[in-house]
Parts: sequence; C-alpha cells; structure tokens
Amino acid sequence: MVEEGQEAPDFELTSDSGERIRLSQFRGQLVVLYFYPRDDTPGCTTQACGIRDNYDDFEQRRAVVLGVSPDKQTSHVKFKQKYGLPFTLLADPEHEVAEQYGVWAEKKYMGRTYMGVERSTFLIDPEGRIAKVMRRVKPDTHVERVLAELP
Repeated sequence: MVEEGQEAPDFELTSDSGERIRLSQFRGQLVVLYFYPRDDTPGCTTQACGIRDNYDDFEQRRAVVLGVSPDKQTSHVKFKQKYGLPFTLLADPEHEVAEQYGVWAEKKYMGRTYMGVERSTFLIDPEGRIAKVMRRVKPDTHVERVLAELP
C-alpha cells in the first residue's frame, strides 16, 4: 500500500499516443496520478471531463495529469478523442501498476463481487514522493478535491 511521504513507485506504461511513459520522467514536476475503472463509463467520463473543464487550473499550477485504467491503448484513444481530453491516459491492462499502488481491490456491484480499480488519486511532488493519497474518490467532486490539495 502506497502511503504519503514515501517515494512513488516508478513504472512504465503505454500512453494513448502509443508512447512508453515512465513516471520518473516527470521528476521536477508535480504529478496528479489518478486511477479510474474504465473508459467511457458514466462515472469515469464525469471524472475525466471535470479535469478537462478545469485543465487551465492544473496547467497554471504546473501539474502534469496522468490517468490510468486497465483499458487498452486503443480504448484510450477513442475516449480521449470523444471527450477532447487534454491530458495523458495510460494503459495498465494487466493492472500491475494498480496493484503496485494498492488500488486493485475487491469490489461489489449488484450482489456480484469482482476485482477492479478503486478510484484513487495520488499527488506526487517534484522530488517523486507521494504528497497526498485520496482513495475512493467520487467522480463528481474529484476535481475540486484535487485542486484544493495542489499548491
């Protein structure tokens, strides 16, 4: 389980553009790393569009936004284009990074139990340390909560 104050686990994933992205390449910058369950679903769309609609605030604070889900790169391309998302989406189809960050969890829906992404956000400071952990965030209030934590 990743906790505040510890070094953010490094990883490398494929982005929506097909580029391999390493978290460590953003050293020296503030990073908003958010995990979400699935592209183009109601909650995930609300969450992503909230970030999109407030993206100027993230840029003014010089924060890099990275969204991670188990979807494949091709799904991210469609999701990003459909909603005009200005930030990078990363594919974690084997949920290795989700597991590293402790967000691959047992979930329940309509009496069914399954494994999936627990909607969570990690603020990573320019030195690569976890500055803030926000677990089980709500899609409709996510952006306000993140912006309130950014310097």
